[in-house]
Amino acid sequence: MLYRIFRPIARFIVWVLNGHLHVHHKERLPEGTYILVAPHRNWWEPILFALAASPTEFMFMTKQELFKNPVLRWILNNAHAFPVNREHPSPSVIKIPVKGLKSEGLSLIMFPSGTRHSASLKSGALVIARMSGRPLLPAVYQGPLTFKGVLQRKGIEINFGNPIVIDRKTKLTPETEAAYNQQLEDAWKQIDQELDPDFHYEAK
Repeated sequence: MLYRIFRPIARFIVWVLNGHLHVHHKERLPEGTYILVAPHRNWWEPILFALAASPTEFMFMTKQELFKNPVLRWILNNAHAFPVNREHPSPSVIKIPVKGLKSEGLSLIMFPSGTRHSASLKSGALVIARMSGRPLLPAVYQGPLTFKGVLQRKGIEINFGNPIVIDRKTKLTPETEAAYNQQLEDAWKQIDQELDPDFHYEAK
């Protein structure tokens, strides 16, 4: 319930701060729940992706340290976020999103690289997609990479790709994981080029 209250507030704040959120190829969003996967380029992307894919409601993986503050914990819990221990992830990292995708009507936003500064993909998104039977949806952000750029009202672009389905019968071996990871990388490259063929992102 509170998620639906937070969403228009977030949309209004984004409009006041920037006013130039443009969404491309929303018709590619699959029916039902899905796992939105994107390269991580800044800390505000989850909010923008959630707004761009509205009315879908999303879960978010959030580092457990943020849940120590009681006020922030209340906000995160009501925004469908759940804590993750990055150093020692527990089985709940897989079980919680699979349950949300299958029985709670919630989609999931993930950044398979794990951090904004990592180029290597992790297998978590693939495992969750396989266990839940839900597709991966590639998405990209192009726009300001600093909050100053947002306040300067530089254009913000969100583009969605075509869903990628992982058959439940597929065994996730190093070879199949590498193949799916390459498929994701190719999809991100394609939808980046759809927005701007000259776009290039460098992690700092």
